[in-house]
Amino acid sequence: MVDVKDVLLAKLREARQAVLAALDGLDEYDVRRPMTPSGTNLLGIVKHLVGNEHVYLSEAFGRPAPDVLPWVADGSIWQDGDMWARADESREHILALYERACARGDATVAELDLDAPALVPHWSRGRQETTLAFLLVRMVEETGHHAGHADILRELIDGRTEAQLDDRGPDWWSGHLAEVQQAADRFRLPG
Repeated sequence: MVDVKDVLLAKLREARQAVLAALDGLDEYDVRRPMTPSGTNLLGIVKHLVGNEHVYLSEAFGRPAPDVLPWVADGSIWQDGDMWARADESREHILALYERACARGDATVAELDLDAPALVPHWSRGRQETTLAFLLVRMVEETGHHAGHADILRELIDGRTEAQLDDRGPDWWSGHLAEVQQAADRFRLPG
């Protein structure tokens, strides 16, 4: 029989790795620069996920998170302080925070049953009480969601995508892009 907890944890770890892979080989500017009008950036995604790991896979179970996060302590998280890296926050520091948060989250998952009770104080009344099962699914979704963002940001930065790492090669992708563009062009408004 398949252990659902093991499957969910494996998917979470896979999504975490996809997020981190998007930063591979990029310089400090490229991991920090805003790539969308809302300021979304690669290192900010990692920083945001640190907080998610802390809340949903540590603190919700009464387990202290491995680190005090300055953007939580000073309240700047509520002004998106978790979505970008200040100049004095190094990549190495944020990645180390993420590594420790993930290790702590993995320990929580390993030590508790899926029906273990949890409490998320910042959720609305009537929704605050939940379980490890719900929060583990949430973390798989949340991390996967941001892994997709990270993949798109990486493609915008230097054209690299996870898909392009397959064996089809650049010529196939160039032809594919031309075919997609041709189909879209049929619907371009004159103008």
